[in-house]
Amino acid sequence: MNWALAAPELVLAVSALGILLNGVLRTRDSTILCTVLAVAVCVITAVLVIDTPTATAFGGLFVSDAFSRYSKLLILAGTVLCVVLSLDYNSRQRISRFEFPVLMLLSAVGMMVMSSANNLMTLYMGLELQSLAVYVLAAFARDDIRSAEAGLKYFVLSALASGLLLYGISLAYGFSGSMDFSRIAQAVMDPAGVSAGLTVGIAFIIAGLAFKLSAVPFHMWTPDVYEGAPTSVTAFMSTAPKVAPFVVLLRVMFGPFGHVTAQWQPIIVLISIASMLLGSFAAIAQTNIKRLMAYSSIGHMGYALVGLAAGTQTGVRGVLVYLLTYVVMSAGSFSCIVAMRRRGLAVDKIADLSGLARNDLTLATLLAIFMFSMAGVPPLAGFFGKLLVFQAAVDAGMWTLAIIGVLTSVVSCFYYLRVIKVMFFDASVAPFDVRSRSLSVVALATGAFTLIFFVYPAPFLGAANQAARALFG
Repeated sequence: MNWALAAPELVLAVSALGILLNGVLRTRDSTILCTVLAVAVCVITAVLVIDTPTATAFGGLFVSDAFSRYSKLLILAGTVLCVVLSLDYNSRQRISRFEFPVLMLLSAVGMMVMSSANNLMTLYMGLELQSLAVYVLAAFARDDIRSAEAGLKYFVLSALASGLLLYGISLAYGFSGSMDFSRIAQAVMDPAGVSAGLTVGIAFIIAGLAFKLSAVPFHMWTPDVYEGAPTSVTAFMSTAPKVAPFVVLLRVMFGPFGHVTAQWQPIIVLISIASMLLGSFAAIAQTNIKRLMAYSSIGHMGYALVGLAAGTQTGVRGVLVYLLTYVVMSAGSFSCIVAMRRRGLAVDKIADLSGLARNDLTLATLLAIFMFSMAGVPPLAGFFGKLLVFQAAVDAGMWTLAIIGVLTSVVSCFYYLRVIKVMFFDASVAPFDVRSRSLSVVALATGAFTLIFFVYPAPFLGAANQAARALFG
């Protein structure tokens, strides 16, 4: 049973090593083959995830339930979208190497381990496996000084975050006597008896995970790394690697520390408010499209934290739906950004998008859909994500948090609409290059989901509700 529960992770890890060997041993360039194999492996892994039963394994270190299955499917979906998205971009930027999809798969393995973590050390091992692969990806364009700088910044600051997380884990272990989630939950069952040391440990654990989420005040790395890393890597960093830390944060806060909500709730509220404010206002002055998406990501993590701050099953359901819509919107947005090139050169300034609608109306329309959805305009998918988390905050009596969320959403409309204005109303400077089929597939698939989500949201809401129920036992 132990090995059966971990079958998706084992298949993905072994397949990644097999793809790596295939790339090393083949005399001809095998990047396309490795990419196709990576997508196929993710699909097979998703099937295995769906068939995985609910149980614990490896002495309680690893858990499989509806919550972990939902999270893993979302992680795999984000990975597939970014693997396909990267194929054309990497080829044009001359960084097309077979190691790229392998690193994405290994990162996905770490994220899946995080989703099933039932012990603080399992959590840390999964987090580091995910992070190590992303460090390399951020610096993948080794001949580009900006990419090397992005990788170094992310590595150094992430090492600091790992230290904070480990210190929090050590305090939690020292004051509760265990690193197992269920035993910690028993040790803190009486909130009045919780020591100050354990409360400090919780704060450090939140800080370590908040860094991976790009939440304020642990966001410093995000704009520089997003801008410097290859756009295909930036797209990946803004999707699946955002889901896994959030999923872990949900499991940790409502699992071992579920009885001490009063201790950690104010911290989450402050981080959420700060992220929404900074993400909305700092993005206004940005002229680089990738930096704008970085601040947008900070703001979106703040909105998702509203559901966590509510501290209820309804809030968790809202967070899970929000993460789903965010992954799709973000992957779609970056597929459009990657597709926009002039004379073979990648676009990275907002002003460079001028006249896109006259040159490629379909692409401009798709990017407009993603921008409207990120702004929370109904009836697009992004609206429902925000509606659910704000509703959870209102139901929990957190009116101030919900009002700040709504107001910052209004502010964010400015820079999203500015992108649309440049595409549709500014004069064209030069024609855009023809986009590739792989980018068109990602953009059209994510655009269709974003546009018609409201028609039949029941399966996704039901899955999120079932996952939230599993988290609360």
